[in-house]
Amino acid sequence: MTADSLAALSKGASQFGISLTPAQIEQFLLYQQLLINWNDRLNLTAITNPKEIEERHFLDSVSCILATGDLDGQKLVDVGSGAGFPGLPLKIVFPDLALTLLESTGKKSEFLIEVSKALSLDDVQIVTERAEIVGQQKQFRQQFDWAVARAVANLSILVEYLLPLCKIGGHALAQKGPKAPVEILNADRAITHLGGGEVQIVDASPSDRGETRLLIVIPKVASTPENYPRRPGKPNKSPL
Repeated sequence: MTADSLAALSKGASQFGISLTPAQIEQFLLYQQLLINWNDRLNLTAITNPKEIEERHFLDSVSCILATGDLDGQKLVDVGSGAGFPGLPLKIVFPDLALTLLESTGKKSEFLIEVSKALSLDDVQIVTERAEIVGQQKQFRQQFDWAVARAVANLSILVEYLLPLCKIGGHALAQKGPKAPVEILNADRAITHLGGGEVQIVDASPSDRGETRLLIVIPKVASTPENYPRRPGKPNKSPL
């Protein structure tokens, strides 16, 4: 990151009520360098321009706080974490967040481990497994304050990955674009069946890019039936 980029990152974070420390800015700088370096081997992201990484990965991830508020002391699982978004930027901003990164691809998990070590992040767990499997495991099922996902699947599929991981009183959060209202309508039956409550939409659209970014927030109000999530691949093939 250039000096201008660092200033822009700090300014962007301040729009969400976050004042980044010099140490946090250095963590974002190192994260960016690792992402660019590893991307040549793993194709982690199509976005490789530093300014776009700052805007479309880092700040878009941090925008989740418009829905979550302060995450220090809470437990969050990032489902289908990929290159670590939104989980790792949220961990940088909230160092006392207990973070689990769920990623089924081993090579991507290796990247997440490398970043966590390089940034000296504590209380980060990387799980290399499918969400359908993890959602049935006692140590993860209904254990999290927040289950979040970014660009993983249509909402009617995604809720079967997220809601089983949320404790009652917790929330699922999906980062979506302009089609979010339609996805919510199509997922209404699944949300209710899996223990979700009334959906809230939080507008996280950047004011300077003319793009629509919406946060879909689903409270967990009842236990998820024991037979959900279904076996790997079933939610995608046969959404509720």
